[in-house]
Amino acid sequence: MTSTPVITLHQPKRLIVGAGTIGDVSNWVGEVSSTLVIASPITGSFVDRLKLPGKVALFDAIPGEPEISTLDAALAAARAAKPDLVIGLGGGSVMDVAKLVAAMWDGEQTLADVAGPNRVTGRRTRLAQIATTAGTGSEAGIRSLITDPVKGNKIAVESPHLIADLAVLDPELTYSVPPAVTAATGVDAMAHCVEAFTNKRAHPMIDGFARMGFHLVGKYLGRAVRDGSDREAREGLLLASYYGGICLGPVNTAAGHAIAYPLGTLLHLPHGLANAIVFPHVLAFNQPVVSAKTAEVAEALGLGSGLSQAQLRDAALAFCGDLGLEMSLARHGATENDLSRYAEDAHAIRRLMDNNPADMSVDDVLGIYRASF
Repeated sequence: MTSTPVITLHQPKRLIVGAGTIGDVSNWVGEVSSTLVIASPITGSFVDRLKLPGKVALFDAIPGEPEISTLDAALAAARAAKPDLVIGLGGGSVMDVAKLVAAMWDGEQTLADVAGPNRVTGRRTRLAQIATTAGTGSEAGIRSLITDPVKGNKIAVESPHLIADLAVLDPELTYSVPPAVTAATGVDAMAHCVEAFTNKRAHPMIDGFARMGFHLVGKYLGRAVRDGSDREAREGLLLASYYGGICLGPVNTAAGHAIAYPLGTLLHLPHGLANAIVFPHVLAFNQPVVSAKTAEVAEALGLGSGLSQAQLRDAALAFCGDLGLEMSLARHGATENDLSRYAEDAHAIRRLMDNNPADMSVDDVLGIYRASF
């Protein structure tokens, strides 16, 4: 018998779920003199719905893949605003930056100082996270990712000091998310759950969150893509994303995300789309090692039962394709000459690759990129 691994589970101090709950934020805020809202150019339009007291500053220059320069600019905005409260109002990129701004703006630590696990010394500023997409689950977790454009990789910061004081899941904020983005971010949420579920570090408690997450994606993702105003489907996906975010802290992802990261840093694909493209191939690659759990995932997603590796891959490709996702790297601008660099970079992300249930060589990773080409 093998012993169950020890885990530590962090969750936001308060979670509010439901349509229109962005209006509840002001009641939680109470009296503050200054708030900094971190947003994207699109989600900045939701600020008025917060009805915040006191002075409110908005930094809405967060791109899809925030780089070091983005964080530096957001920190400068915070030092000018001197906020009592930082609010992340957006998707995963926005919330990742908001975590670091809340923890770093009034201290002397740099990104290099906090990179890695448990290196953030503390946080004095309150943090609220309001999700406007259903994908990363960043509102639930203790991890932040920032891209280093020089090295072409992602800098991961992990600390319990990055956990939100308040997280809000309001499906009304996701109604306007386009179908393609809904599909890609939904697959990303599913990948968080599946990779944690099939992980070498899998834990029975986290398996429960993962199961809830990928079952919700199987039930609701297609509906939300077809009808963006389907409140039940949108709320179900926000919950799936949140559960995936919980999975990331104690267990984390594995090869799927490692293989997706170079597609973001080097090919500049959105994170959710990158994960969707490689998901079917990684799921099939791992099947022989985690056959029972893979079968459970396949059933939840409606892929079928008793599938061979090839059948599983084809069914998962059809699942993603039916959502309207373009699954060819070549169609997104990749060239065959790029694939070896991607494979070397992905294989070097040992913090994730070492979690994968099936060992992968560089050639195995290259094979997945070629199959996705």
